[in-house]
Amino acid sequence: MINNLYKKSKKFLFNISNPFFWKGLQYGVYAGAEHKSLLKNLHCKTIIDIGANRGQFSLMAKYLFPNAIIFAFEPLPIPASVFRKIFKNDPTVHLIEAGIGRKKETRPFYVSYQDDSSSFLPIGENQLRVFPKTGHKETINVPIAPLTQWINKNDIVNPTLLKIDVQGYELDVLYGSEDLLPFFSYVYVESSFCELYLNQALADDIIIFLNSYRFKLKGIYNLYYDKYENCIQGDFFFKNMS
Repeated sequence: MINNLYKKSKKFLFNISNPFFWKGLQYGVYAGAEHKSLLKNLHCKTIIDIGANRGQFSLMAKYLFPNAIIFAFEPLPIPASVFRKIFKNDPTVHLIEAGIGRKKETRPFYVSYQDDSSSFLPIGENQLRVFPKTGHKETINVPIAPLTQWINKNDIVNPTLLKIDVQGYELDVLYGSEDLLPFFSYVYVESSFCELYLNQALADDIIIFLNSYRFKLKGIYNLYYDKYENCIQGDFFFKNMS
């Protein structure tokens, strides 16, 4: 608990001390300072932000890579509307209000009381145990399709980072991105060590899948532990070795 409060305080101070992030703060959005330690060592010209929510990750990416093109995907209307307000004057940031998956369809989306914990998968018991305020609020239908529905290889200028934060739906997003995976330089994906959402793929499934495309795991960031010191999830960084 103390460690989490320290991280939140550090994030608040980081955001409020830099004028670049004030455009997010006016809408209650804090840039993802926890990603800086990784991103600052990269060079990215294109960023695919899948599970963009209100723009927390895109804000940090834009701060570090001001000339990068960002394609962001967020299916929930309210977070997407905030994202648009933050980046309304930036022609290099493109938001698509849809999800990424294996095929083009309309799928039920399980909305959490904390909308950044919403998922295409039903919320499970472990999620409620570890994050008790993230219960199911409502279910809506949203469009979903493979990544090539919206972008193609000509939109990708390397080095390119594919970031995925989709609450248990990571493997389906990767399958939905298969045609473009060889063109990405890096993949940065939140993965879990236990089932938080029903029938979700776990970290070892993600590693095996990406290894098959010659992406090598280079580091794990932002590990989260429950109150019993069980490791729950982390942000996995892969590099294309092709």
